[in-house]
Amino acid sequence: MSKIMLVTGGGRGIGAAVARLAARRGYAVGVNYRSDADAANAVVADIVRGGGRAVALQADVSQEDQVLRMYGELDRQLGRIDALVNNAGILERQMRVDEMSAERLLRVLSTNVIGAFLCAREAVRRMSPRHGGQGGAIVNVSSAAARLGSPNEYVDYAASKGALDTMTIGLSKEVAPEGIRVNGVRPGTIYTDMHASGGEPGRVDRLKDAIPLRRGGTVDEVAGAVMWLFSDEAGYTSGSFIDVSGGS
Repeated sequence: MSKIMLVTGGGRGIGAAVARLAARRGYAVGVNYRSDADAANAVVADIVRGGGRAVALQADVSQEDQVLRMYGELDRQLGRIDALVNNAGILERQMRVDEMSAERLLRVLSTNVIGAFLCAREAVRRMSPRHGGQGGAIVNVSSAAARLGSPNEYVDYAASKGALDTMTIGLSKEVAPEGIRVNGVRPGTIYTDMHASGGEPGRVDRLKDAIPLRRGGTVDEVAGAVMWLFSDEAGYTSGSFIDVSGGS
């Protein structure tokens, strides 16, 4: 029987690449999206065409009631979760901290931090033997920004990913005795649509010469790292991070 994975923010970019790769490796996949149903349904259609199982699940992960509904749908349509990819995240237009509004900070932190906590909580409630589960694994998609700070661009986004890294460490120690592994992947400068959200679609090409490998990364390279952390080869790895950042 297929293992079941939930990928938040699975309709585009890194999330979509993870969902497709997971399906090729035998997972039934819940593809979460916030607003772009067409993109999520396209990922599901790709998976189904390839002989896999997938469902699109709408939810704004920053909203507890929507997270609960999403997990209820996952339980009903696919079954009890084995693997969670906390990938949903947002950033806003590039600016300095002294220009940021409280409303912006709340939006970024609510999705990137609270959303990840809520999704991890519901996963643990299904994976842990304390709740009748049989273990599982969680991978949090962080960012090299957590280490670098993103000055003059996205310090709020970087701070949210720093919080996610701390959550990864703490949660990994909390649930390891229950057979749940928790790890993180920190992508660097990757070709995704997210840069357009910050107001600079060509950001990767602007920065690539400063990266030791002299190029931007691909979503498939990030997906490969994520999926390794769910593999048997990573069975003794928890509370760890893989930097997919071209040497930065």
